Amino acid sequence: MSAILEVTDLRKAYAGVHALDGVSFAVEAGSITGLIGPNGSGKSTAIDCISGFQKLDGGRVVLAGADITGRPAHRIARAGLMRTFQTVRIYERLSLRDNLAVATQQFDAATWVDDFLRTKRYRLAVEAAEVRARTLVELIGLQRYYEAETGILSYGQKKLVALAAALMPHPKIVVLDEPVAGVNPSRIREIEAALQQLNRAGETFLIVEHNVEFITNLCHRVIVLDQGAKLAEGTAAEIHTDQRVLEAYLGMTPEMAAEEMRGAA
Repeated sequence: MSAILEVTDLRKAYAGVHALDGVSFAVEAGSITGLIGPNGSGKSTAIDCISGFQKLDGGRVVLAGADITGRPAHRIARAGLMRTFQTVRIYERLSLRDNLAVATQQFDAATWVDDFLRTKRYRLAVEAAEVRARTLVELIGLQRYYEAETGILSYGQKKLVALAAALMPHPKIVVLDEPVAGVNPSRIREIEAALQQLNRAGETFLIVEHNVEFITNLCHRVIVLDQGAKLAEGTAAEIHTDQRVLEAYLGMTPEMAAEEMRGAA
């Protein structure tokens, strides 16, 4: 596999405090990559800078061979990098179907004139969106709610709707910010299964998450940040045995941390 996202020497400081201090990593096409670290390690700053929601002080971000460094968020989204947020952002008074339709409108080729005149381009865009929406809803396991208002769904199910919305325009990669934060354990398993299904269908993900067990079960590779720098990178098994991670990320003695990580496996 080749890298779909390449991040090189990211730097970001606030009042002299280095939130990111030369962070570099890559995400392989077709993979699920985890980005973990203790509070204040720079995870959220990293994905905000990568996705255009914060300006970098230095570094480079390349998406599928194209330099997207410094582009605004909407242009990065159009280039093929979509993201979700810790707080769910969906239209609770609209149906699941309509949420997904709204998510793709800004990316299709139809204009307001096409919409008004119901041109062939408009009809083709609507048909393509319907096919994509039904495919994604099946992959996330919410077929029974397709025509239902999303306000009736559980918090975990709403996170799945936000995920499907991010996937509607066929992005090259989706960055997930804390996808299971505040979600009950049974729903976490559903989100995990949905991501595995989507990944098998060819989707690529970069996931920021505090839940070590979730990351361990799901991710092909794990990147660990600490104090704004990359501390370690490798498979879940390799991360489990890295003493720097066991001490810095979990904040325990090596013996206690190793036991904790074994319990999460």
